[in-house]
Amino acid sequence: MVYGDSYASGDDVVAQIEYARDQGFTAWEDNGMAGRPVEEQERIAAALQRLGMTMGVFVANFGTAFGKTSFSVPSDEHRQSFLADLEAAVEVARRVDAKWMTIVLGDRDPRLELDFQHAQAIEMLKRGAEVFEPHDLVMVMEPLNPWRDHPGMLLAKVPQAYMLCKAVGSPAVKILFDIYHQQITEGNLIPNIDAAWDEIGYFQIGDNPGRNEPGTGEINYRNVFGHIHSRGWTGVLGMEHGNSRPGPEGEQAVLAAYRAADAF
Repeated sequence: MVYGDSYASGDDVVAQIEYARDQGFTAWEDNGMAGRPVEEQERIAAALQRLGMTMGVFVANFGTAFGKTSFSVPSDEHRQSFLADLEAAVEVARRVDAKWMTIVLGDRDPRLELDFQHAQAIEMLKRGAEVFEPHDLVMVMEPLNPWRDHPGMLLAKVPQAYMLCKAVGSPAVKILFDIYHQQITEGNLIPNIDAAWDEIGYFQIGDNPGRNEPGTGEINYRNVFGHIHSRGWTGVLGMEHGNSRPGPEGEQAVLAAYRAADAF
């Protein structure tokens, strides 16, 4: 479940978490958690613990994620910024009992061979892994589609992320498999999930086109969810999408969509 205003529970985040739990959700995702005041982080953490819910991802490296060739070209400034973001994320993760944090690998350099950029990204990820490994934390790299939402970024495909994971060779570096993004970028969802399975740390959900709840686009989420379940997945599947319809009826439509797509 992703944080957002709710007609059923209002704009108080704890009330939203409680409402989500009442509907059967067992985890909570909040991309902007690192930017919340400490008091609010602690309040959210207490609610999740009380309700027996898992904390999903938050974004760890907004400072080097977008608009910069931060993982593509050697830069002391970008490296220091990335590592500082990760050190801060460790403290947030400790506070809210999070394990996974999203990282985005910045922009591609159009004037440099891609393999050179991959080599630089590998070095950055190795340094980041040194920060996370002692705390048993995981940065999940998110490939982002270049056709609809994020043109020009270094990391777009799951096979590319898989190669980077293997090159780094750390339990602290895994893949965030965003099903919406990958349907746009390359499709072939179930075979790619199988091929990358041992390096996938997290899934996110959204249908295409529209980036709304399952059943509003072209993805057969009942089959995709069934396959992930059959592989023994016990982690989080984060709802990173909008509602196809406004108002309370739209929220009820989202709940109905997940019940319809849940093969088990």
